[in-house]
Amino acid sequence: MTILEDFGTLTAPDTVRLERLLPGPIDRVWSFITDSEKRRKWLAPGPMDLKVGGEVDLRFNHAELTGDKNTPAEFCKYDGSISQPGHIVAVEAPHLLTMTWGEGGSNPPSEVTFELSTKGDKVLMVITHKRIPNRGYMLSVSGGWHAHVGVLIDVLADREPRPFWKTIEALKVEYEQRIPA
Repeated sequence: MTILEDFGTLTAPDTVRLERLLPGPIDRVWSFITDSEKRRKWLAPGPMDLKVGGEVDLRFNHAELTGDKNTPAEFCKYDGSISQPGHIVAVEAPHLLTMTWGEGGSNPPSEVTFELSTKGDKVLMVITHKRIPNRGYMLSVSGGWHAHVGVLIDVLADREPRPFWKTIEALKVEYEQRIPA
């Protein structure tokens, strides 16, 4: 599998959607979204109180994901420990999780939804990130989800995860062409 699978698509001016077919079963994929230690392997660890209104605090440290220590200069602000606080909006295990994203930041919080459905021995995961405030953030979110889910695919398939920052650099160029100014 290459780093440039199907790209995320804009479904509204402030919304990106990414679909991936993952190795199942669904309960395993759900655990990689909701369990802090498993989520650490592809996205970010941190507490997640799985009830409506429950608190979420994802703690990103991108360099730890794949051992790719060559953070591009423009992404250095995202390296190290970045907190992404929010709250659970909806949860229907193991099929649906919606949470706010980036509460307390300079922009109003956005919202991320994970939808899981079984497709034979695979799991279709759909990530929808909405209320994205501007194109710059849209580019970051689109490439970020694409790269993070690529790492998840590798982890679920018991493969060496692709290098995170190298992937981000390639995706940045592609998404800049795909997302209108």
